[in-house]
Amino acid sequence: MKLRSGVSLAATAAIALASAQLSCAQMDPRWKVHDMSRPLPAVVDPGTASTQQQAGRPPSDAIVLFDGKDLSQWAAAEGGPAKWKVAHGTMEVVAETGDLVSRQPFGDIQLHVEFAEPVPAVGHSQERGNSGVILMGMFEVQVLDSYRNDTYADGQAAAVYGQYPPQVNASRPPGEWQSYDIVFHGPRFDKDGNLLRKARVTVLHNGVLVQDNVEIEGITRLEPTVYKVTPEKLPLHLQDHGNPVRYRNIWVRELAEGQ
Repeated sequence: MKLRSGVSLAATAAIALASAQLSCAQMDPRWKVHDMSRPLPAVVDPGTASTQQQAGRPPSDAIVLFDGKDLSQWAAAEGGPAKWKVAHGTMEVVAETGDLVSRQPFGDIQLHVEFAEPVPAVGHSQERGNSGVILMGMFEVQVLDSYRNDTYADGQAAAVYGQYPPQVNASRPPGEWQSYDIVFHGPRFDKDGNLLRKARVTVLHNGVLVQDNVEIEGITRLEPTVYKVTPEKLPLHLQDHGNPVRYRNIWVRELAEGQ
């Protein structure tokens, strides 16, 4: 059964439950960042997607960042217009053109993103279908072809990069459309720059809960992880990692304080 907005009841309920939890998961100190000996998540069948053939319809209160028509809501990370390819209702990474950044900044949000990995699959580990959804330009949810492709656990699809592997591997084969539904709460600082709360994120991959209100330990590409004082809202990034990953149906709902 689906809500009229196009979001499944199961996905909505899982997001609401996960976001309402008071406790936050902590990083496991037994493993180093990108430790190849870290146990990999179990593989699960994510079921049948409701949007495999065509993109779904966003909620009525959503801010649509890509509807298949153009890149007007995005810019190149280094300035100027976005240079990724738009065709057949999708946008595709163009290697060496740089990340895309949203023209609008965001903080606490619900984010929906659909993506498809390149066919045929080329490369191995981090070289296969690599991209990323980077919240506030700092906190990455990894995009990768993790269908029968081993890599380090905290770098596979739906990982909080370098920190949290997904609870399970819910990846579909390359070429099939996949979805991330993300609930994100950004960090907060006091007037003196002291960290009051860390960022938190919940992720559903193809409708499967894979990150359950985890507490992000800092900027995901820095080791050791640290926080720096930032505004409460910053642009989203989509990563150019040189692989022709396609995206479609990207929308955001801003969350008020306390949601």
